[in-house]
Amino acid sequence: MARHRSGQPQIPLKDARAQATMRRAGRIVALALAKVGEALRPGITTGELDALAEQTIRGLGAVPTFLGYQGYPATACLSVNQEVVHGIPGPRPLREGDILGVDLGATVEGWVADGAFTFPVGVVSAETTRLLEAGQGALAAGIAMARPGNRIRDIGAAIEGFTKAQGYTVVRDLCGHGVGRSMHEPPQVPNYPAPGGEQVLSAGMALAIEPMVNAGGAGVRILNDGWTFVTLDGSLSVHFEHTVLIQPEGPEIITLLR
Repeated sequence: MARHRSGQPQIPLKDARAQATMRRAGRIVALALAKVGEALRPGITTGELDALAEQTIRGLGAVPTFLGYQGYPATACLSVNQEVVHGIPGPRPLREGDILGVDLGATVEGWVADGAFTFPVGVVSAETTRLLEAGQGALAAGIAMARPGNRIRDIGAAIEGFTKAQGYTVVRDLCGHGVGRSMHEPPQVPNYPAPGGEQVLSAGMALAIEPMVNAGGAGVRILNDGWTFVTLDGSLSVHFEHTVLIQPEGPEIITLLR
């Protein structure tokens, strides 16, 4: 779940026990995303997919992190086409050629992992496929910079540099974040080299890195539901996210199926 940008208090570190529990949460996030992806088809509703996500997370012994968070009414954020993030599930059926951003979290023994993936619904256009690939590439570029000695701004610089090279834009009004005992912890992780991003990364930090990449302009607005962000120009948007533990040797992605 993306966060509005704000200040940068001290970054909490995770010890070996905390990291082990976060790995369990991360695997559950990965399994829930995979289950939703397997069920995805034209005609299924976002509400049905949200129910599947909740069933999967609870069935694996975790708690859905998003459900009830600051009043959010569902287990997953399900964002369609021009919806950037935080789309609320409901009776809306998906159509052939749509894209669906799925963002969810799992809490295990009080520790959180957070991940997102944007799926094609049925067959999508070549242009949409290229946008999806660019979003995944942007995430990979950012994660590669999440290593001790680098700075927060290095992650954003890599994400924006990759995205611009593909001809797309990154959303600047929302960002990634630290994660651990709560879903949103310091630091903020903008997807561009924002001023103030001089914090040095060190082993033991846990980050949710999540580029939001728009086919058109970077501007977004929030709908009247108070949650759903959409592109200002109506262009498509994709969202990819992993929770990463920073180790002495570099980033460890814990929201991948292994």
